[in-house]
Amino acid sequence: MATPVISADSHVTEHPDAYRKHVAARDRDDAPHVERNADGGDVYVIPGMRTAIPIGLVAAAGKRPEDISLAGRFEDWYPSGWDPRLRAADQDRDGVAAEVLYPTVGMVLCNHKDLAYKRTYMQAYNRWIAEYCATDPARLVGIGQTAMRTPAEGIEDLREIAALGLRGVMLPGVPGQADYDDPIYDPFWEAAVDIGLPLSFHILTTPSDWGGRVRGPFMNHAVAIIRANQDIMGMLVFGGVFDRHPRLRIVCVEADAGWVPHWTYRMDHYYERHRYMRAGTLSRRPSEIFREHIYLTFQDDWAAFHTVRLQNPERLMWGNDFPHSDSTWPRSQEVLREHTAHLPAATRDLILRDNVVRLYGL
Repeated sequence: MATPVISADSHVTEHPDAYRKHVAARDRDDAPHVERNADGGDVYVIPGMRTAIPIGLVAAAGKRPEDISLAGRFEDWYPSGWDPRLRAADQDRDGVAAEVLYPTVGMVLCNHKDLAYKRTYMQAYNRWIAEYCATDPARLVGIGQTAMRTPAEGIEDLREIAALGLRGVMLPGVPGQADYDDPIYDPFWEAAVDIGLPLSFHILTTPSDWGGRVRGPFMNHAVAIIRANQDIMGMLVFGGVFDRHPRLRIVCVEADAGWVPHWTYRMDHYYERHRYMRAGTLSRRPSEIFREHIYLTFQDDWAAFHTVRLQNPERLMWGNDFPHSDSTWPRSQEVLREHTAHLPAATRDLILRDNVVRLYGL
């Protein structure tokens, strides 16, 4: 494939010392860390959270489905997940020129109920990922985190993240005060635009007890993980956030994109039929706002590639999700040849490279 491909959604896998390295001595013992179970396997533990992170699932890129398991050891992880000197080789193997890097443990940390704890270790992560990316800034594009305890503190975090040289900010699915459509966040949105940091919402960063219970067996939970992101995007649109902040752009990460044409049709339908019985009037149809302001990342979502004409191709961005279990690595080039064969070269280049270059100023 002639296009130099850039992944808009890849991950680091934080070293066991990542959250200890940049905190005060008093906070080191309470940092997220790896523990070995009685059965000889490892889990990543975040104190104060009931569920540990299964090591095996985190580093399942390239494995056959029948070989994927929750069980594993830290030694099983791809070393490039925490050692940046080894990352280029794994990028080259997948035909990827650069990656936008999100956390792994940090996604789960978003769901911690102790906001002070969350901020302490998110700040530690930001310093660690900044060091990681500084080894090869042309190919490693770091995304920082904010605990979003308050809008004012969120602005402080934006400034600190920008000073570290990171290129964007991942927000927790639920903020510390009110919700993101509340006008108290208006200064935060404007600060993000002025500072020049794109804001992201990644799947699995909203507490599972927020917004209703998923019914059925575990597999239905896995399929439903995009729902929280859909709810956030709808809230921002219907809440008038983009009307109040016309320069704001939000990235909806790893929630796929093939659902968007039908989702935005439903948004328009309900708005046109019921807006007079509900408070609030938007400047445009919800679908138009969505198409303009929301970027979406996806891996092998064939429906996204085949509904490009119903979407805005300037807001679609491909990612390989390395090294997680949904990753297309190391077969990304094969997948992309198949899924983009019907697209004009200019559209393919937008999705695989140009959009992420423009958004992050690469």
